[in-house]
Amino acid sequence: MTVTISPGKISGTARIPGSKSHTIRALVIAGLAEGRSVIRAPLESEDTAACVRILRNLGVEIIEERTESGELAQLVVQGAGPWLREPYDELDCGNSGTTLYLALSLVALQSFPVRLTGDEQLQRRTALPLLEALVSMGARVEYHGKKGCVPLTIQGPIRGGEVSISCPTSQYLSSLLLAAPLSPRGITINVPLLNERPYVGITLGWLQGQGIHVDRDDWSRFTVAGGQGYSAAEVDVPADFSSGTFLLVAAAITGSDLMVTGLDMEDSQGDKAVVGMLRNLGCRIDDVRNPVGLAVGGGSLSHLPGGEIDLNATPDALPALAILGTCCDAPLRLINVPQARDKETDRIAVMASVLKSLGGRADELPDGLIVHPVRLSGGTADSFGDHRVAMALAIAGLCATGPVTTTNAAVAAVTFPGFYRLLESVGATIEVVEP
Repeated sequence: MTVTISPGKISGTARIPGSKSHTIRALVIAGLAEGRSVIRAPLESEDTAACVRILRNLGVEIIEERTESGELAQLVVQGAGPWLREPYDELDCGNSGTTLYLALSLVALQSFPVRLTGDEQLQRRTALPLLEALVSMGARVEYHGKKGCVPLTIQGPIRGGEVSISCPTSQYLSSLLLAAPLSPRGITINVPLLNERPYVGITLGWLQGQGIHVDRDDWSRFTVAGGQGYSAAEVDVPADFSSGTFLLVAAAITGSDLMVTGLDMEDSQGDKAVVGMLRNLGCRIDDVRNPVGLAVGGGSLSHLPGGEIDLNATPDALPALAILGTCCDAPLRLINVPQARDKETDRIAVMASVLKSLGGRADELPDGLIVHPVRLSGGTADSFGDHRVAMALAIAGLCATGPVTTTNAAVAAVTFPGFYRLLESVGATIEVVEP
């Protein structure tokens, strides 16, 4: 699918869908619980569909309940308990790194072999530190391609114990934390390196909600007692700040007034820090409580001064903020985010490339990007199969001097299936060409 977006302002109200991070954690916990759980307002996307598919393959019953208009209202999950069913087929994680990393520890608790795979992008993303930690606790791993990557076969059961693991992605740690209560002996995790701390905070919040205590020494050592279990529950999924970032930035760079509903500043998601980043650049964003959301007050482009932003805790914001940097009065340095090179794409290199193709200029750093204040002229750029790059290119079309055409644009559905429809509903001029 090819999408062309023309320059212009937006206005009105944009409802942000449920959080991917919360939805997948809710699904995993419900799947491992005994009894009936209800997950209200979940995200429906390719990533969450991958998680549902894998859990069903492991014996978890999941029913999708929809509204009269066909929107997913809630998921009803009949958990399998901690001991899952041996799958009838390999577990295909699609493009979902979150699903893969969380699944690795959960299937390592089982006594049967499980083969996992994913799409071409996921097969390039390493899980080696996590896999080595699981092996040290008794798992066996057979690689069917590159070491540390899927496709692979893993067999447990892990017994627990003490491990040391560097976490360039927080998902390694979240995976071990979610598995730890179900292990016979519990797990102590030493973490000399941890990026993306707020995402671990989300996981800790879910464990706390289950009554599971995590004893931790700052962010460097975590201990969870074993022999525990998860309980069925009814939960609500908050809106996704990672997705909402694109709407917030779109309003800021076009001087638009926009109400973005569903985003709750009291939630634990790390990407809510983007609101503070935008405010520090002069954007007016008001926290609204009824309904819950954020009101962007249409700041002028001339009031975006540039500067330096540390994105270690919020790497998913890099593509959107790279577009914002082109509208600043001075260079915008996006730093301390080396893990952005190991997402669906090398987002540092890809964003430097697409900005250049649209008339902008950016310099790569080993751990970030310097975006120069050069207004984009428009043109055509590819998403490189990365959903966040596709959405960044969409908002680039709003602030460029000419239209921006994105090829391979359908990939936005990985986390935000209704993204282009939502942009159009708030006034964006969009032309979609299906293949």
